[in-house]
Amino acid sequence: MSAAATRAPLPGITNTRRVPRFPLSIPADVMVLHSGVPKSIPGRTVTLGERGLGLMLAGEVQPGDSVNLDFSLPDFGGRLHLKAVVKYQTLLKCGLEFQSLTPQQQRLIEHWTRTKSVTNPNPAPPVSSPWSSAPPVEHGTAVSKTADRTNRHAWFQRAVAGVILLGLLASGGLYWWHWHRTWDELESRIPAKPQSQPSAAYVPAEVMQGRIIHKIEPVYPEAARSAKMQGVVALDVVIGRDGSVVDVHPLSGPDELASAAVDAVKWWRFQPYLQNGQAVPVKTTLAVDFRAD
Repeated sequence: MSAAATRAPLPGITNTRRVPRFPLSIPADVMVLHSGVPKSIPGRTVTLGERGLGLMLAGEVQPGDSVNLDFSLPDFGGRLHLKAVVKYQTLLKCGLEFQSLTPQQQRLIEHWTRTKSVTNPNPAPPVSSPWSSAPPVEHGTAVSKTADRTNRHAWFQRAVAGVILLGLLASGGLYWWHWHRTWDELESRIPAKPQSQPSAAYVPAEVMQGRIIHKIEPVYPEAARSAKMQGVVALDVVIGRDGSVVDVHPLSGPDELASAAVDAVKWWRFQPYLQNGQAVPVKTTLAVDFRAD
């Protein structure tokens, strides 16, 4: 296993939190396109705010990537399916900024963060260094304030010198240990791959149409709209056991509209199809209808 290289933020993108974020540790799925192929990456949230969230991912993303998010917000029920963009990424940590939230999604996230701000009015407090803690100093009644300040200043100088020395000696080892610990924790949450993959079962289009739980409408190409081009694009689709689209390519229809249809359908999500109580991959044929205004 090769270590993931640290990626610097894109020019002009900084990791500045303009709104409070609150601790949140729940599973989250991130779907990103790699070389035109959608890839689902499991992870776990670290923080959540009104404009974005922090994640630990068992895979790599790049600053500027557009991704789809899928997670359940605690205490509010239901799953959230959101669009976001990667603002920064370093090792297994990344920060995402929400994009194109619906009013309902915006209100739900704002309500959650405001609830947390009441129960936790000081989000994300700074964590002190493990070497910065020291036993309280008991002062006798005869010790003056000047002597107390002198003692504190001397102790502070010794503490800073100790921290610097320990940091120089241990930074390399701590960094390596932390990276491996984080990676092992994420890998432990990834389901083990089965020894044998079941073959995809063919399911009629009308059955799978009724199992759609997340649908993105295609973007009508401007050139095709101006030419009043319309028609139906038939697509050959393979759906994975988790309900995500793993393969899609056009079968028939205008070439000018096929690309838009593929770009939309590959982000659709379906209820997993069960056979004998087990989720299985399926093949089906879906149709996307383009009608000019």
